[in-house]
Amino acid sequence: MKKSIVLLGFLFINVIGFSQQKEVKFDENLAKSLHADEYGMKKYVFCLLKSGTNTTASKEETKKLFEGHMANIGKLAKEGKLVVAGPFMKNDRNYRGIYIFNVETIEEALALVATDPAIQAKLLEAELTPWYATAALQETLKIHEKIAKTKM
Repeated sequence: MKKSIVLLGFLFINVIGFSQQKEVKFDENLAKSLHADEYGMKKYVFCLLKSGTNTTASKEETKKLFEGHMANIGKLAKEGKLVVAGPFMKNDRNYRGIYIFNVETIEEALALVATDPAIQAKLLEAELTPWYATAALQETLKIHEKIAKTKM
């Protein structure tokens, strides 16, 4: 009984501690560097990659095009134009992956999509839409570099 009371007291104190919100300090310099609005948000362009119309490419050609696709992803990320990229798991919708471009307009994103060899060869097609999200998303790649043991 005594152990139960001690345990309940410990849990109660921890629940209260975790439920208390800590004061978050606004970092004006960081917000400005990320081009955040007053809500800490900004415009991006979301890109849904789907299977393209080219179904006749050989395995060798497809492999080479996807090597170029991956190299292009790396290039755009280094330039700060691409903040998120990743494949979908197997699905029945022909969804292949996503990009989140660090640009404000569809036109800017179209120019970036045009640099992807897999899209040029119609192995993939891109569907673009404006997206509004946290400006902190731009920091994702910096964090990823710290947690990825092996590079892709």
